[in-house]
Amino acid sequence: MTRPAPSSPDLFGSPSAVPSASFKPLAEQLRPAALADVVGQPHLVGEHGALTRMLGRGALASLILWGPPGVGKTTMARLLADAAGLHFTAVSAVFSGVADLKRVFEEAARRRQLGARTLLFVDEVHRFNRAQQDSFLPVVEDGTVVLVGATTENPSFALNGALLSRCQVLVLRRLDDDALDLLLARAEQAAGRPLPIAPEARGALRAMADGDGRYLLNMAEQLLSLPEQPVLDAAGLAAVIGRRAALYDRDRDEHFNLISALHKSLRGSDPDAALYWFARMVAGGEDARYVARRLVRFASEDVGMADPGALPQALAAWDAFERLGSPEGELAIAQAIVYLGTAPKSNALYVASKQAQAAAKATGSLPPPAHILNAPTRLMKDLGYGKGYAYDHDAEDAFSGQNYFPDGMDRPAFYRPADRGFEREVARRLDHWAKLRQGQS
Repeated sequence: MTRPAPSSPDLFGSPSAVPSASFKPLAEQLRPAALADVVGQPHLVGEHGALTRMLGRGALASLILWGPPGVGKTTMARLLADAAGLHFTAVSAVFSGVADLKRVFEEAARRRQLGARTLLFVDEVHRFNRAQQDSFLPVVEDGTVVLVGATTENPSFALNGALLSRCQVLVLRRLDDDALDLLLARAEQAAGRPLPIAPEARGALRAMADGDGRYLLNMAEQLLSLPEQPVLDAAGLAAVIGRRAALYDRDRDEHFNLISALHKSLRGSDPDAALYWFARMVAGGEDARYVARRLVRFASEDVGMADPGALPQALAAWDAFERLGSPEGELAIAQAIVYLGTAPKSNALYVASKQAQAAAKATGSLPPPAHILNAPTRLMKDLGYGKGYAYDHDAEDAFSGQNYFPDGMDRPAFYRPADRGFEREVARRLDHWAKLRQGQS
């Protein structure tokens, strides 16, 4: 079937007519004609969205658009220039250098002298080095350009503080199922025919897109090149379109997001969620040794003495993975995840360690009391080293109750066990010893 041509293409927007055969990809043909047509970002372009309010005031600030791929960052920058009446200029940090930036700045300055302002769109802005990022500061400050940078990386880590202080960061959301469904409906309207897929395959298609509208439309274009029959089920769809690799970068933002999700799921005693985030990390190519190392940390930080077996379990899982490798060894890590997720939780050890470190820093070089110092020489004995030391094994209950803190230092209580798991027994012991100590004093 020949496709009629659109009068106004709109990616992530509503088509006003049907596209003709074109060398442009469907995703490019269907770009929005107005900000209001962009889907999935109502907090930015809706009636009360941040960009809507900004344009309404006639005060478009320099912006950093932060979001995953395929959610409309480039499209939004073009439409902002149109809406604000600015000349649109685009550069990519992947292909541009200092000479390219200098030329763009000079052209923007000449344009400004003629009464026209420039919106400079910088794709992958996080790929510019510190010096290149600093070059934007004077032209942004004096109004030569309105900078709109696009990044998939966390701006807090990827961009200079000086540049961030001159820009407003706007977060673009991953497209949800409703937004993706709307894009599919518009692609079908543009083609004048439905996609040759069954309803359950439609859900699988959305899952394959993983929140990326551009990727979804590229897959839709492949499907629209097929005959209307047979209608594909989920298995047939998978045979036609390969599954997309999960978005994951082992040394960037998504890496830290997923390990945070795993850690907090364990802390919240939800082993099912923790297993899910572990599976996501492995599917993204994460080295399971990194997860094992974090589990060892978790065992001390969030379980601690509430279950002293947690640390040996985490270490055993790490050791098992080293012996077995992947994928067999990942089951041992999964076992440790379930153990830690279902263990009683206590951060009393973590808190005590932090408080002890703070006290050590505050008290400086106070010496130990003389009675707990060894005296291997006559001089040291004459100085009182070891004098009055009570050998605890000779005392009743193997507890002497002596003071082991520096002389003149008030006795602190760093470790306060929780009333959970094994720490309940530890708390009973500490309470017993405290009463003995108080009675002896």
